[in-house]
Order: sequence, then structure tokens, then C-alpha cells
Amino acid sequence: MITPVILCGGSGTRLWPLSRKSYPKQFVPLVGENTLFQGSALRMQGADFAAPVVITNSDFRFIVVEQLQEVGIDPGAILIEPEGRNTAPAVLSAALHLQKEDPEAIMLVAPSDHVVPDVAAFQAAVERGLEAVEQGQLVTFGIAPTRPETGYGYLELSEASDGGPVALRRFVEKPDAVRAEEMLAAGDFLWNAGIFLFKVKDIVAAFEAYAAELMAPVAAAVDGAESDLGFCRLAPEPWAKADDISIDYAVMERASNLSVVPFTGAWSDLGGWDAVWREGERDARGVMTSGDATSIDCSNSMLRSENDAVEVVGIGLDNVITVAMNDAVLVASMDRAQDVKKAVDALKANKAAQATTFPKDHRPWGWFESLVIGDRFQVKRIHVHPGASLSLQSHHHRAEHWIVVSGTAEVTIDEKVQLVSENQSVFIPLGAVHRMRNPGKVPMVLIEVQTGAYLGEDDIIRYEDVYARGQGAKG
Repeated sequence: MITPVILCGGSGTRLWPLSRKSYPKQFVPLVGENTLFQGSALRMQGADFAAPVVITNSDFRFIVVEQLQEVGIDPGAILIEPEGRNTAPAVLSAALHLQKEDPEAIMLVAPSDHVVPDVAAFQAAVERGLEAVEQGQLVTFGIAPTRPETGYGYLELSEASDGGPVALRRFVEKPDAVRAEEMLAAGDFLWNAGIFLFKVKDIVAAFEAYAAELMAPVAAAVDGAESDLGFCRLAPEPWAKADDISIDYAVMERASNLSVVPFTGAWSDLGGWDAVWREGERDARGVMTSGDATSIDCSNSMLRSENDAVEVVGIGLDNVITVAMNDAVLVASMDRAQDVKKAVDALKANKAAQATTFPKDHRPWGWFESLVIGDRFQVKRIHVHPGASLSLQSHHHRAEHWIVVSGTAEVTIDEKVQLVSENQSVFIPLGAVHRMRNPGKVPMVLIEVQTGAYLGEDDIIRYEDVYARGQGAKG
């Protein structure tokens, strides 16, 4: 039995504005109907696979559960990182967690944001790696390159492979264009996919041998973990002492028992909008459109609208990326797709909220989005899942007016509890202790009008919360 371990904490800045720190690319349906995270989880389902272990952060924990449930997957442990420390501490924490049950367990470690259309081919590659795993090898997977890519690291094989595992000669950092052409022509280099297969006891032994400094803080974080509504929160103090380092640097580039399984099927890490364009459906002129987008005499371009109220029209464009949302628009040359992260850095320097904050804010009870923000007022649309409830809370600086547009809300204001139906409204005075719940079996949608001197999300005092979020904007 193989236990999938899904790494789910990245921010994906090269796919801004659709991917942001508050809601990164793995949770977005970039290619196809499922999100990248759902696709990763579905790829590791079947008789040979146990329930997945997911490593994520506190803000994403309910999104992880919700998206797995949407595709019929019951997760195993969900480990909550107190802060991002890169892939080495994350993988080690999962290994130490699994070691408590079975040191012989086999882990399949995979990122949550890759696209692999041929699931059968992927699982066949995993099966080919099992023989090496049984011999104590650490197995990594290399992708047969299809172009001289400068955005990926490479794996140099020690010998030709017939599809089975072979020894790795060395890791190669991201090359320049000339070197990438040379490696493609040589035929013995593969893209480094960052996917690994090994036994728990073998990867723990590798950490002890090559990254011993990580063992004590990560082990203490796992041993001191606390259960929280079914989530496993790693202890924050020892976790903060772990080095911020990737598993490649910490272990894989030093290990002598590393084998590589080549994978010749289609694969992409969707590391930029140019990759999304390559993976998507394009017309005869190489144009990919999504949402309310229209192409007139364009070629080799992508036009994407993420807002029903925004029409994107391209005329005479060539080699251009256009992505429009309700709060930000990206227009870039396809050749500069990897530089989108520079835009995020520039926006951060200007303290623009669009750099990191997604317009739709997902919460365990549903989501909300700001429709209009003005001086001393804000208008939101709030969507509450059936049976879900917001926390019992109050605000220091704002009053609220709720208008139900779909479904029925059970509203608590101080000592009064009432049902508010479609087209009805209710006023929540400043300082009143209040709560909203959806008692029905269909989503409830309302419009919230806030008025006051300060309208920040951190102006929340929670008294009761079924999601145990504590204080703060998200808790």
C-alpha cells in the first residue's frame, strides 16, 4: 500500500493575478474542471493507494477538506505547518508521522499543483519504481523533456533506461538557453519533477545521515502536535527552529542510494501562463480563450476573463497573455511569462492589496467578496454553505446591514434569534453580538453593507466558533 503525501502550501506568484498568497494556483481549475490539487489527489487513488496525507498551512486547511470531499476523497492526516519552511521539513514531518504507525510504509510525495493528464501512465511509472524502493532506494521521477526549458532543474542519468529505475549521476540547476539545448540533444537528461517514492525508514535514515540538524526540531514539532477539529497542528516553537531548505538540497543531492524513473507522458508544473497556454485548448491560430473573451485576428495568445462582468477583447495580438479579474488585469508578452513574479514584487513594494489578497475570500463556512469599497462603507456578497455557521462575533468599528437574496438566514443579534428570508433584511448595530447561520439545504446568499470608521477584517471579536479559529481575521 502506498501513502500519497501531497505538499500543498505554495503561493504560485507566476500565475498572478489568478494565483495569490491568499488563494494559490493549486486550488484553482486552471486546466479542466477540477482544481490542480484535486487532480493531484485523484491521480493517486486506487486499490494500491491509502488515504492521502496532506501538508498545508492553517489558512488552507478547510479548503483542502472541502475540495477533497467535492471529488469523493476521504483524507487521511492533514498536517498543519505553523509557517512555511520549504519541502525538506514538510516531507520529514510526514515521514515521522507515518513512522509511528509503520516504518515500512511507502510514501509517494508529490506537489499539489502539477498537471499529468494520463493517470494510468503515471501510476505505471510509480509501479516501476517499487522494485527499487524495496531495495532501499530513494526514487525520484524525471520527465522526458520536450523542449529546451530553462525554468526547470534537470536530472542526469548514469545510463540509458528502458523505463525502469536507473542510478542518478547528478542534479543540474536551471540552465541557460544554450545549455538547455545541449542537454535536450544529449538525450540523457530529464526534467526534475520533484516527485519522490521511498519507504519511511529509508527517508528518515537519509535525513539522519545528510540533514541531521533537521531531525530534532521536526521530531519535536511532530511529537508536540495537537489535534484541532481533526487536523494535526505541528508544534510551532520547535518548527520555527527547522532550516528553510528544499529536500533536494537537504538530502537528495547528497544521497548515494538515489534512483530515477523516467516518465514519458505529458506533464507540466504550470509554472507560468505560457505553460497554461501550452496545456489548454487552442484554436487553429494558437489562441486560447477562457470565460468572456473574444479574439479578433489574434495568434499564439491567451485571453482569459475571470469575471462575468468583464469582457476581454483582443485585436491583432500575437504572443500576448491577457488575464482579467475584477480587481487586476495582467497584459504581458508570452516570452516574459516567468517575469510575472516581478509584478507581484512591485505591487508588494507599493503595498497594493492585489499582490497577495484574492478578491474572493474563502472561509470554512463559504466565501465572501467585496463588491464596492468607499469612504466609511463596503458592500460584500456572502455565500454560506448549507448547514454552515459564521462565528458568534462583534465589531468595535462597524455596523452591518444584511439583505438575503437567496435562501434563508438564521440571524442572532444579542439575545434575539430570527429567520430572515429572501428579500428580507436585518440591521446589526455597532457592538452587537451577532451570528449568521444557514439552516437550509441549499446555499444562502446575502448582500452585506458595512458602515463605520474602520472596515478591516481584523475587527472581529469571536465568542463562539464551530471551526475553532480563535481571534484575528481568519483565526
